[in-house]
Amino acid sequence: MARFLITSALPYINGIKHLGNLVGSQLPADLYARYQRGRGNEVMFICATDEHGTPAELAAAKAGKPVAEYCAELHEVQAGIARGFGLSFDHFGRSSSPQNRQLTQHFAGRLAEAGLIEDVVEKQMYSNADGRFLPDRYIEGTCPNCGYDRARGDQCENCTKQLDPTDLINPRSAISGSTDLEVRETKHLFLRQSAMRDQLTAWIDQKTDWPVLTTSIAKKWLNDGDGLQDRGITRDLDWGIPVRKGTEDWPGMEGKVFYVWFDAPIEYIAATAEWAEAQGLDASAWRRWWRTDEGADDVRYVQFMGKDNVPFHTLSFPATIMGSGEPWKLVDYIKSFNYLNYDGGQFSTTQGRGVFMDQALSILPADYWRWWLLSHAPESSDSEFTWENFQTSANKDLADVLGNFVSRITKFCRSKFGEVVPEGGHHGPAEDTLIAELTTRIRAYEANMDAMELRKSAAELRAIWVAGNEYLQSAAPWATFKTDPEQAAAQVRLGLNLIRLYAVLSRPFIPDAAAATMAAMGCDDWSWPEDVAGALAALAPGHAFTVPEVMFRKITDEEREDWQTRFAGVRT
Repeated sequence: MARFLITSALPYINGIKHLGNLVGSQLPADLYARYQRGRGNEVMFICATDEHGTPAELAAAKAGKPVAEYCAELHEVQAGIARGFGLSFDHFGRSSSPQNRQLTQHFAGRLAEAGLIEDVVEKQMYSNADGRFLPDRYIEGTCPNCGYDRARGDQCENCTKQLDPTDLINPRSAISGSTDLEVRETKHLFLRQSAMRDQLTAWIDQKTDWPVLTTSIAKKWLNDGDGLQDRGITRDLDWGIPVRKGTEDWPGMEGKVFYVWFDAPIEYIAATAEWAEAQGLDASAWRRWWRTDEGADDVRYVQFMGKDNVPFHTLSFPATIMGSGEPWKLVDYIKSFNYLNYDGGQFSTTQGRGVFMDQALSILPADYWRWWLLSHAPESSDSEFTWENFQTSANKDLADVLGNFVSRITKFCRSKFGEVVPEGGHHGPAEDTLIAELTTRIRAYEANMDAMELRKSAAELRAIWVAGNEYLQSAAPWATFKTDPEQAAAQVRLGLNLIRLYAVLSRPFIPDAAAATMAAMGCDDWSWPEDVAGALAALAPGHAFTVPEVMFRKITDEEREDWQTRFAGVRT
């Protein structure tokens, strides 16, 4: 039994995420976790809500609630939606947890002892009307490059030019709209990432199996311009983890908190500690996943994230881990994704454009969305969600191929042999050919899943479904039954066993449908088909089953047109 530590990038707390967020981290991580569990491996699958920073404060203020109360409520909302999508986290934690506070302060103390933190006096925009320093993204103005009048202080969304707040023409607060801004000095802590450049470069150079997307982004940040820059790890905010050196006060840092991007990745570790406490286990239960001196040296650690999160996970978080000088587990593989676009444009949380996770579940079961998103994952390039493609994929793959197979074989068996696996007959050349094809395809499916190639895995799984349909069409037990009922019984018996096999193989992609199918087969044997011939004899003659409900109904043209209209504009 191998051990897999799997983490998904943390969804931010300020609202419900759209499908682009889902396919960029949590959903593929769940696919991989379910697959590894299905192979009999030990898995720790961790995620959490990312709760600190200015956006959380502003979202809470807009909702008219204290920020801690707002975050607690939104955590429950996001956890509920995750359950709705079948995301099988071992623990879904919170970055505002006591465990994360303690660990973040611990790491900061260790980095300070190692000489990797320095005080830096910065000049930042201060809004007199808001009574606060403004993060760059909360300053708006006119872009000096293209004239766009809603450019942010860190970047112009229109022309993508990197900016500083002082570059903007007519800058204003994005919070209040006030132009009463002034530049003030403030002191912050910086992580001396530049001092670790050689160590990080050597580490990344060893990762020859990483996706090109991951390594290209990491190396761009390491080498472009002046190379890896030191990064501020504190902010002038009320909501966050107070700045301390371990358990000691940090002189000059009173009233400041750690930057959300410093504490958020540490929550991966903290959430595992939260899991142990929730299970009534001692610290050794979580440390065996994270400390190489306590058993984590045999763990394979895999992270899933969108490409915008790659710099923090390839550079900043590893710098924190390495810089501590302690034997913490470093990531072995980072699976990163491009963007999923929406129907000719972009998903937009701020504009409410696209399909959000709660809306998706309100119109169709989770497996429809899981199948489309995973089979169209934006791996090598950006991909696009269109309602036409979604309808076609659901109807052809799920309804016509998989659902139709299950329906035909179970209904035919019921009509001729009753709701039991029939006996009689034996395998012939057609069955041997099918078993050989399935063996080849299942081994290919495993290889693609092990390599985290989502699209290739989905294509191979669909081909496995198709092979069963082609066998059924060729064998035609309804015709065989007229002349050789015993041989028809053998064909039907193989078909019923294929249904169980499909449930096992399909479970990582469509867990609800797989569970319903397995229940209809009156079986709870989820063993992986190492021996395909043996797997296709798991349901013995006389075993009772029931004809399942329609697995996947087809999406109508009227529904597609309605949804396309409903989700084209601003979310209400």
